[in-house]
Amino acid sequence: MKHVLIAALLLPLMACGGGNQSTQTTAEVAQDSTKNQVVETIMTRRSIRQYKPEAVEREKMQTIVECGINAPNAMNRQPWEVRVVDNPDYINGVTELYKKANPQAAADSTFRNMFRNAPTVVFIGHDTKSESSPFDCGLLAENMMLSAWSMGIGSCCLGSPARFMMSPEAAEYLKKLNFSEGYELLYCIGFGYPDETPAAKPRETSKIQFVE
Repeated sequence: MKHVLIAALLLPLMACGGGNQSTQTTAEVAQDSTKNQVVETIMTRRSIRQYKPEAVEREKMQTIVECGINAPNAMNRQPWEVRVVDNPDYINGVTELYKKANPQAAADSTFRNMFRNAPTVVFIGHDTKSESSPFDCGLLAENMMLSAWSMGIGSCCLGSPARFMMSPEAAEYLKKLNFSEGYELLYCIGFGYPDETPAAKPRETSKIQFVE
């Protein structure tokens, strides 16, 4: 993990000319992903939807969340609040409500909870008065998911569970997250040790253009 964080810090420094000058450019470093742990982490990360039952250790989640809040954000306003839940009673309790509202979900034999079976869930709240908060929170999420993957921890960004959390049925559980006044749940991310190895899905590189 230290090596990944150091590499992440060094790349922008090299690009901006900060720190000790290097004879190797950022582009040259990035060319060989086998020698660049940051690039390798980005290129190998997959969304995980099946997890082993044990929760992620809190010490590791602390590191992951701290990587998140070190993401770039507009004028360093940090318009986010982060809540980490690894309490099975909370996760199973709100899942029971979800199953009542969505009985077809539990028909899947692999279904254990509404967060894609993740044993640890991070809820992200955003400052509703900040126009940049959805973008800033997106950057926060990517930092967390990439740092987690570098530690062997899978993740999946979740939309529908977050929408259910905002429903009247789940009001009691949303309240327990204790977001500050003016903050609203934006989305959540499931974290856990992977119990699957999904293949990479193709990306459309044709959508990339260099403009002269």
